[in-house]
Amino acid sequence: MSETDMLFFVMRLFFGGVIAFLAIMLWSKTRDFSWMFLVLGAVTEYSALVFELLLKLGVVSVRKIAVFGFEIPLIQLVLAIVPNIFIILAFILMLIKSNNWRK
Repeated sequence: MSETDMLFFVMRLFFGGVIAFLAIMLWSKTRDFSWMFLVLGAVTEYSALVFELLLKLGVVSVRKIAVFGFEIPLIQLVLAIVPNIFIILAFILMLIKSNNWRK
């Protein structure tokens, strides 16, 4: 891993850590499901970033399995999709709660 890549990862880890910390702080203050899903999306996105760094450093390794006919690392696929699903659910719940989408 080059110095540029390492600097990029350190910046992503720093700002992702700030986002995850603030999301956890918000989680303790709210009990609204839409905000909780948004927080889960932020935290799982940060965990995916940490896993990606560990993978690039060679600390962990993944086994590839056949998904849709392609050899894909399943854990990376899950970590790429789950945060987006949480954020989509958060926005859907916010729309339902606001009742503006029905008009």
